[in-house]
Amino acid sequence: MQLPPFLLNDWLERHPGVRYNLGGSCGPDWTMGELVRLGTPELDLGSISIGYCPVEGSSALKAEIAAIYGVDPDWVVVTHGATEALLLIMSALSRPDGNIVMPSPGYDGFAGACIAAQLDPRYYRHPMGPFTERTVEDILANADENTLLLIVNSPNSPTGTSLRRDDRIALGRAFAEKGVPLALDAVYDPFNWGADEQVLTDIQDMIVIGSMSKLLSLPGLRTGWIIDADENRRNRLIRARGYASLGGSPIIEALAVHALRNRETILGRVAAIAANNLGELRSFMDRVDDILDWVRPDKGMVAFPRFRDGRDSRGFCEQLVEKGVLVAPGDCFGMPAHMRIGFGSQEAGIGPALAIIERALRAA
Repeated sequence: MQLPPFLLNDWLERHPGVRYNLGGSCGPDWTMGELVRLGTPELDLGSISIGYCPVEGSSALKAEIAAIYGVDPDWVVVTHGATEALLLIMSALSRPDGNIVMPSPGYDGFAGACIAAQLDPRYYRHPMGPFTERTVEDILANADENTLLLIVNSPNSPTGTSLRRDDRIALGRAFAEKGVPLALDAVYDPFNWGADEQVLTDIQDMIVIGSMSKLLSLPGLRTGWIIDADENRRNRLIRARGYASLGGSPIIEALAVHALRNRETILGRVAAIAANNLGELRSFMDRVDDILDWVRPDKGMVAFPRFRDGRDSRGFCEQLVEKGVLVAPGDCFGMPAHMRIGFGSQEAGIGPALAIIERALRAA
């Protein structure tokens, strides 16, 4: 098995320590001290017994995750980030000649997990504008008798655009008629920018993937989850995780429980920073409208502007690194004329970074 290059991860790993990191897709950093001191009582790390965790996650962590969605804690399988969640789902579903239908542009990890599970990735164009009845038909056209799963990433990375509740229902219904479950990658779902929608867990045969990396901007906890009401499939996921990792760390799970119990404080900080920075990004895009265009993100913490002249953005992104600004070139997502800008991590504001980008655009 030959896995493809993980272009986004390779790019980000190659450029650590850049002054203005707009290449990622999380919110502001948290220190261990800040996290354990949240709420009352503070988390006592010294009292944690360092043994094994249940393979599917501790009951306390499953209960906190279930509370986000209003579901039965038994539906929850804790994972080592959303990455392990993808690998477990595809491994549990894998069969000879199987394929997975996934969005483009989209996260590199979808295809990597698919290939690792010896499945064939098939791509549909993620809509950058309003969802139409034809969109469902176009996505459905990628499925055949060997399709095992549809992946929907909403809000989408890299575009920041999302599918409405009715859109997801329509997709879930259309694929359910073919016996294909819908996997909703909902790692950004709480950031609704004015829309009052919750993750759907009532669509027929739906699997929800979540993570603390984006949801709470705590990627170092490496804590994700799968929500699946199908007991048979869930047991296969738990069995696969037993072989893959034997479960998680009691220290990490205790930190995750503490963070989730204080999630309103964490989400409030993340949302305030992202909203402020999105305002600055909108002003920037208005100023450089002759060079770049975009579809304004309606959720999440990333945007995906495009060079109007269609040039490949990688050279420009490399120039920005030299000037102290990191963004992600569009070829990491199969769309070279674009670049992904993360606007959730800079607590002091992204104005200085955008000023550098603007000067570089004018000088190019």
